[in-house]
Amino acid sequence: MGAFSVRCSKCNPLGHIDRPPTGAFAQDQAFGDERPLVVKPMSEEHEDNRQREWRRFWGSASGLWRDLSAWRIWLVCASLVGVVALQLYVQFRLNYWNRDFFNALESRDPLRLHAQAILLIPLCGASIALAAMSVWGRMTVQRKWREWLTNNLIDYWIENDRYAGLARVQGDQKIIPEYRISEDVRIATDAPIDFALGIVSSLLTAVIFVQVLWSVGGEASFSVSGYRFWIPGYLVGSVAVYSGIVTIAMVLVGSPLTSVIQIKNQAEAELITAAHLLRDIGEGVMPKLQEAEARRGLQQALRNVLARWRRLCWQLVRNTLVSQGNTLLAPVVGLVLCSPKFLAGTMTLGELTQAAAAFTLVQSSFNWLVDNYGRLADWVSSLERVGRLLLALDELDRGIVPTAREETPILGGSITPLR
Repeated sequence: MGAFSVRCSKCNPLGHIDRPPTGAFAQDQAFGDERPLVVKPMSEEHEDNRQREWRRFWGSASGLWRDLSAWRIWLVCASLVGVVALQLYVQFRLNYWNRDFFNALESRDPLRLHAQAILLIPLCGASIALAAMSVWGRMTVQRKWREWLTNNLIDYWIENDRYAGLARVQGDQKIIPEYRISEDVRIATDAPIDFALGIVSSLLTAVIFVQVLWSVGGEASFSVSGYRFWIPGYLVGSVAVYSGIVTIAMVLVGSPLTSVIQIKNQAEAELITAAHLLRDIGEGVMPKLQEAEARRGLQQALRNVLARWRRLCWQLVRNTLVSQGNTLLAPVVGLVLCSPKFLAGTMTLGELTQAAAAFTLVQSSFNWLVDNYGRLADWVSSLERVGRLLLALDELDRGIVPTAREETPILGGSITPLR
């Protein structure tokens, strides 16, 4: 059967109350009546906890975007989308410049080469300027969102002495808020902006350059047992198959990464707390007699951090095998697929390089998950840790001892917005 926990959905709208069942019914202290208890397997409990954390985080973090004064932030976001569109236009022009330059090189035409060299200057200048504008706009939105959420989270933590109640929780149930407020809030608000822009850019890139692949690559033909076969737009089908294989490989190899990062972050927070305890003893806040115990606790926390980092290291090594292999193979695969047509004389050198570049861009768009898997796992970990902190503060108001769930791969409760 495995481990079980008790869930009373009516008396605790935010989720679980970990306590042993006392029969078919249990007395609810808040309401003074009896309600049925539903016994749930541990895996379902983890899934419920994760869903609560996601809903609790977004119920609070989305407050900035719902505020009437957020129109400036929305304006910057709209400008960023415009910048992305302009960047793609420049990339599209560079793709055709690539074709024209190598065609001029193949024909040994110095005038065309000179014209293409001159054209490269404004294209590069526009690309650099747009990239700088994108960085400014993206980091401005991230900074404003982090500022808003951090201020509201600190206010909620301090209000009604919740910080004191949370500090009294000890043992395995202890939640360390400082690391979550400083580091996890930063990651939880930075990453969604990057992801949103990345997804928009990937979608537009795929739409634009799939057409390039279709028109430049044309159809492929081959004979089998005297029968002639044609594959229209063979480069488009090839890039879809290749990208699917790489994405599936990354999902299979990288699935444990979220839980590994969660456990590592928890260990880092415990190391910071252990160091603060030793500092308090040195400043006379705590008795000198506890110094030896604090030193042992600090050394143990350090050993835990190093062990978690070792596990993270090996997980990232496995992820890198897939991502780096894709980085090296994608341009080569594009060239190999186009080379028969080039050797047959039906594709120019410029079209060969143009199609290979478009193949790399399209597969990069299709493999957005592969390129961002580590960042995505880091974001999910931080989002859930911030959501767990918010739920713990909510539970203090209802007189429930907060629980710090085991950091295992699982997804996130009732929304109680920050005041």
